[in-house]
Amino acid sequence: MKLYFIKLILAILPFFALSGDTWKVKTSSVTFKIKNAGLTVDGSFSGLTADIKFNPLKPEEATIKATISAKSINTGTDMRDNHLRKPEYFDVEKFPDITLQSIKIGKTGPITFNGTFKLTMKGITKEITFPFNFIKIPEKTEFKGNFTINRRDYGVGGSSITMADELTVFIAVQAE
Repeated sequence: MKLYFIKLILAILPFFALSGDTWKVKTSSVTFKIKNAGLTVDGSFSGLTADIKFNPLKPEEATIKATISAKSINTGTDMRDNHLRKPEYFDVEKFPDITLQSIKIGKTGPITFNGTFKLTMKGITKEITFPFNFIKIPEKTEFKGNFTINRRDYGVGGSSITMADELTVFIAVQAE
């Protein structure tokens, strides 16, 4: 029983040592997986910027707005990446940014939260909800979560029958 309380205190102790509610992106990783012609295609976006106001003790007051350049898409194949930048897919000339804006955030556990966000891609905004972790230890501060969306909801990829409709996005942000 004593060990349980020690673990609990160690889990919540970093929250009391927060230097503030505003965080800057130190490093980030935004990756995705989608099936195409039966094979899993991995990709990423780079250059995430964000305005993060987050205190894990007051998640209901949090605001998070993250933006990433659609043009930064990288699947490891230049020809495919250039194709994905065209109007049928991300239409990066007309819609250069993908944004994620928080609507509501709630606490679900010592380091787990559930967020409702507006995701805007290719000029279409949809509400999505997904869980994420906030970890604050002396070596790092990290926000980490993932969600699944339907690409057709955002007009990405047209009516391709070889590409799956659903893809999973993974986000990890080291903050300071």
